[in-house]
Amino acid sequence: MTSVPFVLNGRPWREDAASPSMTVLDWLRTRARLTGTKEGCAEGDCGACTIVLGRERAGSLHYDAVNSCLMLLPQLANCHVLTIEGLAAADGSLHPVQQAMVDADATQCGFCTPGIAMAMFAFHHGGEGADDALIHEALAGNLCRCTGYRSIVEACRRIAHGPADRFVARKESAVHALAALPSCTDYRAGGQVFLRPQSLDELLAALEQWPHALLLGGGTDLGLRASKDRETFPAVIALEAVRELQAIATLPGALELGGAVTYSQALPHIDRHFPFFGALVRRIGSRQIRNLGTIAGNLATASPIGDTIPCLIALDASVKLVSATGERVMPVESFITGYRKTALREGEVIAAIRIPLLQEGVEFACYKLSKRFDQDISTVIAAFRLDCRGGRVNELRAAYGGMAPRAMRAANVEAALRGRPWNAASLAEIDAALARDFTPISDHRGGAVYRLRAASNLIRRLQLETTLDLPMRVEAL
Repeated sequence: MTSVPFVLNGRPWREDAASPSMTVLDWLRTRARLTGTKEGCAEGDCGACTIVLGRERAGSLHYDAVNSCLMLLPQLANCHVLTIEGLAAADGSLHPVQQAMVDADATQCGFCTPGIAMAMFAFHHGGEGADDALIHEALAGNLCRCTGYRSIVEACRRIAHGPADRFVARKESAVHALAALPSCTDYRAGGQVFLRPQSLDELLAALEQWPHALLLGGGTDLGLRASKDRETFPAVIALEAVRELQAIATLPGALELGGAVTYSQALPHIDRHFPFFGALVRRIGSRQIRNLGTIAGNLATASPIGDTIPCLIALDASVKLVSATGERVMPVESFITGYRKTALREGEVIAAIRIPLLQEGVEFACYKLSKRFDQDISTVIAAFRLDCRGGRVNELRAAYGGMAPRAMRAANVEAALRGRPWNAASLAEIDAALARDFTPISDHRGGAVYRLRAASNLIRRLQLETTLDLPMRVEAL
């Protein structure tokens, strides 16, 4: 009989009877009877279900906050799982995070408190400083329904600057405990199968055996089907343990991200080469989402409002697809073929995404319009790669999401500006050019007229920001 091995609050554990389609949140509450972890939204927005995963990286244990409502049980395999019940010491003394919340009077009604404490624990072990921006980013995935964020922020400030708790001394033993667990590559229960291949060859063999299995990247999209719709999945193939898909490489002229690289893993590299793209990634979801979700997964869903897709198109990124019969490479622009449709063939996986680095004098910017700044679905998203020489537009690649059934370039806009002076006068007819490119819909996020006007104004914003005497984002004025 197969099982899912992990360490739960310091105790080795094996699960061999629960459905592979059961969410981690449901497993914790109904089978482990650890009810401190709460369900608020069941879609990864509120953070009440936040737990911490300890995962081995380069011989050390790294703690990441994640949404347990979006994870399937087998995703815990070979992880050190921490819940709110595991923070206090055996003698009942509070963890520094818990004590800080008590001292700062940050507990409020208490429903969201366990999730906030776990997000703070991950922040505590990340060694980050007491900078307000970092604190707000660390807490962005946790909604306090009672308000009163000042006391929660103050508690977070008190435990900044790195860990000072019993977990530090136990990291080495925790790594050894994880190493002692058997590898989980195949979990079956209730007529369902969850495969967790460790290499690309194993992955391709699994795809041949289970051609209709669902591919699971981070699960932040697929997980909704389990948490909200209560679907069960006959067969799932997880990608997170495939070694070849975890690679990140800065090549001559390009950044290459493996198909299983998470947003959090990619972010330092994206920040280095494409800072505006990095700022956008921080708005895609909370740290809990970014610690699980993958850029390749965002691409594979082919959503017309997938935030990374217009950026990848504007940057002229390409995607490497691999199957048992070989590999092929195509532009991301060609990979997206329609509404939630891609060029991915049966038996293929996204092995890597390659993003060309910006050449000297070329600029990149992207903008997201949404009703809420953090963790909201885009109404319009725009991404631009601008090559402006001698005050004239040599080339502009302009890609939009939220304007059509798929993310795509604004060909008429690009043609209208090519060779023109890069000034406000050249943008006089840009609204008409954009209207020839797109016929957007009206929905609860925004009307068609608003979308067209906003999309054209984002080009004006780009022109203003790239011609100011001092570099500045308009939103900072």
